[in-house]
Amino acid sequence: MGHVDHGKTTLLDVIRKSDVAAGEAGGITQHIGAYTISFPHPERKNELQQITFLDTPGHAAFSSMRARGANVTDIVILVVAANDGVMPQTLEALSHAQASKVPIIVAVNKCDHPNANSMRVRQQLQEKGLVPDDWGGETIFVDVSALTKQGVDKLLEMILLQADLLELKANPDRHAKGNVIESGLEPGGPTATVLVRKGTLHVGDAVICGQYWGKVRALINEEGKRLKEAGPSVAVKLLGMNGVPEAGLEFSAVENDKNARDLAEKRGMEARALGQETRAKVTLENLFDTMASSTAKVLKVVVKADTQGSVEAIVEALKKNSSEKVSLEVIHSAVGTITESDVLLASASGTVVLGFHTRIDNGVSDIAKREGVQIKLYSIIYELIDQVIEAMAGLLDPILKEVVIGEAEVRKIFELSKGSPVAGCIINSGRIVRGKVRVLRRKGLIYEGAIQTLRRFQDEVNEVRSGMECGIRLEGFSEFQPGDTIECYTIEKVTQKL
Repeated sequence: MGHVDHGKTTLLDVIRKSDVAAGEAGGITQHIGAYTISFPHPERKNELQQITFLDTPGHAAFSSMRARGANVTDIVILVVAANDGVMPQTLEALSHAQASKVPIIVAVNKCDHPNANSMRVRQQLQEKGLVPDDWGGETIFVDVSALTKQGVDKLLEMILLQADLLELKANPDRHAKGNVIESGLEPGGPTATVLVRKGTLHVGDAVICGQYWGKVRALINEEGKRLKEAGPSVAVKLLGMNGVPEAGLEFSAVENDKNARDLAEKRGMEARALGQETRAKVTLENLFDTMASSTAKVLKVVVKADTQGSVEAIVEALKKNSSEKVSLEVIHSAVGTITESDVLLASASGTVVLGFHTRIDNGVSDIAKREGVQIKLYSIIYELIDQVIEAMAGLLDPILKEVVIGEAEVRKIFELSKGSPVAGCIINSGRIVRGKVRVLRRKGLIYEGAIQTLRRFQDEVNEVRSGMECGIRLEGFSEFQPGDTIECYTIEKVTQKL
């Protein structure tokens, strides 16, 4: 991942050429965005290890994969040009990687450039929380040059060492599971380029992906060769689905096609029942309900503004308003218009996009609608801050407060032939309504419950006001004594303040 023109693709070309198994002959596993290479392990030189690279990370599927919590990638390589340093899209890519909690290796590219300054890159990224390992941090930085091929082997070795550290292992002897990287309709029918995460996918397996299913008719690698099977971390084109699955969806192989068909049909019914609503809509107004379910109260936002000053001012002002009760997380903040990647990032992390003195790019509103992301535009900074504070306060559980609305004094008890007795009362203050009440005797509480019937003369009424007489019957309480006080109260929800 990284900024445009920082050399991601050139670097990948060099990496593909350093594929030991393929040599120079060009046995390059090239997919729509997936390349697999073999490379000797840095410590066990005679052991070839496979690495699969996903290219086109500006890929819309990237965000939706993240959104589905399917950690498709195990390691993110952030490419930064040594002559340009950290740019807006670098930060965007970094936000994506951090939101998905994937370990990051930084490749400082173009180290052979006359204006290269790899120290500055380290400094800029350190401010963003990526502390280089040679400065005592966690993040591995590798200086590379795609042109002179300097450092490329070291980068691959670092990837393999990091993989060892993370203990990235998969069981090949189970039903396959993985994700769709790309999908489309071709003359032969729907195709899906899939990345197998665990298990082995065989020709003839029954596969289900979202509301589509099928039997694997063919597995084709990028050279057009047909494979019998695909193991963990292998990317192949799969034929045989009965529809085009969405990029980013998880697929799994199941016991037999009957199971696959039944499950797919059931999911299809559910999707239609939801009115094709794929994602819970998050708006400032309903954030309150959305978050009530999650325990930690965090309001996440993506901020875009017209100038860097405004961005910093807004982020600072928002951070100041974080309290112990609710924390505010700015997932991404940058200068510029609201783009597709902002919306996809917001969708992936369930956030709201806030724009200040900026506009929405063409076609982005439709994507926001489809992804269920709310975009709010402001021209006055305090309006933005106030609304966010309101939304944060809305995340807090309201305080329940009792309000006494009336008191009645029991004067006489009327026994009835069946059921509990009726208390003849006079209303001393306020009003008595049908609802929650408590009975007090000499200031001590003896019963709490609800009114069963409230009568004035022979009529059932809903409310009796001060100074009037009435008959009250309570559910499950019959030990009235003259002089008891019946207190009527309601419970109000009071919104907490930050």
